[in-house]
Amino acid sequence: MTNDFFDELQQRGLIAQTSNQAQLRECLAVPQTVYCGFDPTAGSLHIGHLVPLLMLKRFSDAGHKAIALIGGATGMIGDPSFKAAERRLNTTGQVAQWASQLSEQITALMSPHLNQPLSVANNGDWLQQLPLLDFLRDVGKHFSINAMIRKESVRQRLERPEQGISFTEFSYSLLQAYDFAMLNKTHGCTLQIGGNDQWGNIVSGIDLTRRLNGAKVDGLTLPLITKADGTKFGKTESGTIWLDASKTSPYRFYQFWLNTDDKDVYRLLAYYTFLSCDQIAQIAEQDRTAPGKPSAQGILAGHVTRFVHGSEGLASAQRITHALFSGGITALSLSELQQLALDGLPCVTVQKEMSIVDALVTSQLAPSKSKARALLQANAIRINGEQIADGYLLEHFALFDRYWILQRGNKHFCLLSLQTVTQ
Repeated sequence: MTNDFFDELQQRGLIAQTSNQAQLRECLAVPQTVYCGFDPTAGSLHIGHLVPLLMLKRFSDAGHKAIALIGGATGMIGDPSFKAAERRLNTTGQVAQWASQLSEQITALMSPHLNQPLSVANNGDWLQQLPLLDFLRDVGKHFSINAMIRKESVRQRLERPEQGISFTEFSYSLLQAYDFAMLNKTHGCTLQIGGNDQWGNIVSGIDLTRRLNGAKVDGLTLPLITKADGTKFGKTESGTIWLDASKTSPYRFYQFWLNTDDKDVYRLLAYYTFLSCDQIAQIAEQDRTAPGKPSAQGILAGHVTRFVHGSEGLASAQRITHALFSGGITALSLSELQQLALDGLPCVTVQKEMSIVDALVTSQLAPSKSKARALLQANAIRINGEQIADGYLLEHFALFDRYWILQRGNKHFCLLSLQTVTQ
């Protein structure tokens, strides 16, 4: 094994900070055990978690052993790093449920893509069994309050007198540090990776592992992924882009990547795909010289959607995209229409006796009835891909006896869902 792996990570821009670069490069020349932590703050991970998950695969592909650590215990507190205010504490049952869901999700997501199994651990297995006095004596004595309050993430909170920081959140860094020491002791773990907001916690873990185990370990952080305008990547007007298909449909997921800005797409290809840097440079050069729309967004959307939702999920997302923008709406399956109902299109509930004019106003495809009539007269309205002039919904076939796709022009859609009568 060579240092080519470390050099590739640098070339991709995936390394923000390292504890000891020379030592880390030397260590990575032979198989190591690396871990990354994921606190259960919801029942699914989102695209912000995807880069560290992909990083674990990169390490695994390079011959290292990868561990995903679920924060069943630390999730009870919540990491205060660079948060403007105190987190709301979730119930024990809720955190346990989310921890179980994340464990299952990570296993299901990563297993098809790895040559060797990914280990999934839960820090509740040791932290919830640790007596308080033992923790204070054996762990707490190694931490200086003076040093802890100088950490940037803590200092920012202390400078907000209306918020401050509780002892509960202040202790989070000690718990994460103990995780590193425990994984080093039980699994021979020598490297922790995480977002660059985790740097202070990682450094604490390196120091505690040295003190408790007499072991030299390292830390590596990933860069904060921002868009060209400086805003955080992944934040959208419609909300979080989840990895769970029941929270963000494969179609919506695919469209998110398809709409990546030209200024960001080649950097995101380096972060989110396993295309080589040379291949990405070639794509960029072809897009620069070839006429028409760049190909990079479609390549990015295809690679990431296939990784998260599989070939079937990608094919479904592409079928929906083709059907909406190139015709063939009636060929959509029920599950694909349900994706559109979840988050793919604006969706309103209607009654089949509703007139097309009223449907246009209800769906906000027309601001008024007079404008709706004008659009119909101008042949600008379609239902399920067919041009219409007027009438009522019941005069048009409902897909699976429930849905109509109402369309204004080429780009504006609304999914109409038949109101069901409950007994």
